Amino acid sequence: MFEDRRDAGQQLAEQLIEYKDHPIVLALPRGGVTVGFEIAKMLHEPLDVIVARKLGAPHNPEFGIGAIAEDDNIVLDEPTVAVLGITEEQIQSIKESELEEMKRRIDLYRNGKPLPKLTNRTVILVDDGLATGVTASAAIEAIKKRKPKQLIFAVPVCAYETAETIRTKVDDFVCIQCPYDLQAIGLYYRNFQQVTDEEVIELLKQSKQTSLKGKPVKGNIIQS
Repeated sequence: MFEDRRDAGQQLAEQLIEYKDHPIVLALPRGGVTVGFEIAKMLHEPLDVIVARKLGAPHNPEFGIGAIAEDDNIVLDEPTVAVLGITEEQIQSIKESELEEMKRRIDLYRNGKPLPKLTNRTVILVDDGLATGVTASAAIEAIKKRKPKQLIFAVPVCAYETAETIRTKVDDFVCIQCPYDLQAIGLYYRNFQQVTDEEVIELLKQSKQTSLKGKPVKGNIIQS
């Protein structure tokens, strides 16, 4: 069990040392940012975010039927969509709602700026845990369209079947725990409290300062 996301990030960082040749570290907000902060700090590289959102079923938003990432990259669970009889109009309505939240987060976390240039770069994509992996898949597709040199997905805990799927979509998949019966990501953390927008903004700011100095930031690091 990880103490918190910071502890998980530190453990992951130890397994990513081979990728220290100036990679780009991208985290999925919000929880992935705390994990990614520790990885970026170890590599002396700035942390940035890529925003992706789950698409929930029309009458049960918590039940994911797909996901959307930046640049309108969408991944749908086609069999589930068919079984539930979800129409194209319903999907479009759900998508538009999530696009609004994506824009809000991009404006808040990146000041509305586009993703950094990823072409021919090593990209390390980070999250705090994967259950179905549909949101991660949308982010992966968005990154791959920008033709990185290699794409590494790093996550502390991931459902076994999901890990097998994600592994086929990236150049390297780094995970500490891949349980057959995940149940809930939070069960693998002693502290899994929600990360706030304010914490994300502060960690991104501190990461930029760290990479510029080439050494750890002084003072306390926000734990979440």
